[in-house]
Amino acid sequence: MPPNLVVFSSLLLPPSQTFIQAQGERLTRFTPYYVGSRQVQGLALPPERTLVVNRGGPLGLLQEVGFKALGWAPGLGSRLRQMEPCLIHAHFGLGGALALPLAQRLGVPLVVTYHGADATARSAPYSWSHHLYRQRHQTLVREACLFIAVSRFIYRTLLAGGFPTEKIVQHYIGVDTQKFCPADRAARVPYVLCVGRHTPKKGLDTLLRAFARLAVQFSDIHLFQVGTGELTAVLKALAAHLGIAERVHFLGSQPPQVVLRLMQGARLFALASQQAADGDSEGLGMVFLEASACGIPVVATWHGGIPEAVVAGETGLLAPEGDDAALAEHIAHLLSDRTRAQQMGVRGREYVCECFDLHKQSQVLEQIYAGLPTWSPSRNIALSY
Repeated sequence: MPPNLVVFSSLLLPPSQTFIQAQGERLTRFTPYYVGSRQVQGLALPPERTLVVNRGGPLGLLQEVGFKALGWAPGLGSRLRQMEPCLIHAHFGLGGALALPLAQRLGVPLVVTYHGADATARSAPYSWSHHLYRQRHQTLVREACLFIAVSRFIYRTLLAGGFPTEKIVQHYIGVDTQKFCPADRAARVPYVLCVGRHTPKKGLDTLLRAFARLAVQFSDIHLFQVGTGELTAVLKALAAHLGIAERVHFLGSQPPQVVLRLMQGARLFALASQQAADGDSEGLGMVFLEASACGIPVVATWHGGIPEAVVAGETGLLAPEGDDAALAEHIAHLLSDRTRAQQMGVRGREYVCECFDLHKQSQVLEQIYAGLPTWSPSRNIALSY
């Protein structure tokens, strides 16, 4: 039987974190168990391999608070000991901070993947969990066995943030190129697709302004937008103000299979990501790779790790952050030049298959796991609260 490992994330698992489950389920030399503070409405994880501290009700909430404060939950701890995991792979900096005491008590290596905001944002929305992360940050940097950066951009960001060079490795998660693939299906309504949460980082206001510039020239093109968030009402109001409300379809949160079908039927994918006021930036942008794997060209921005996911001039076109005129020009070019758009879609899939195939990348990840030293963390790690 393959050895067990813990895939830890504080929340298991929001719809936007399909990449965590995809990576875990593609492992062949290890059996992943998903562990977190609590389960949220989102992805369907295998119940026999999912463990959470808070299973509902006032008692569950109390247990979650105790786990975050003390780093251990008796019920969870006993189940983990029976599982005998060989390591813990935590996702996001907060996940690493919460999983650190578990690794300490179990005496197993702790690996932490940094994805984006956890490495780039200068401040987080106040919550007790993020307060604990800030308090435990230095201990995490000292005691964790390895930090995985999802892009070269995040690798450089971690280095600049004081993480030791010898503890950082850059590794792309990968895309399931068998699942995300082109489909011979013509959409009834030609559309540009955007998938992204309604947060400042996603630059959806810029995309709406760009689409408004295109509305007259391309009277049959619609914009389908998948996602929700704090700016939903603002974005809908902006679409109405720009006079494009009837051609911009806010679809809300959608299950992965619906997003896949939307990608396969789109003329192109567009997202105008930008640096938020607090520094929050895209670590890589898995959604760009998924779109490319489906054989459609991408229009995005020169921002964060996006130029690693989108090869400018080959798999898509990139505009400066916040430049709706340049974004509109790129979208118009690919809508007008179907031949070049098709060429970029073909090259995009080739690029993803060459550099981001999930099967290949998961094999690399398992080699990273196998190369971890036998690690016994300090038994008296001083955690600040």
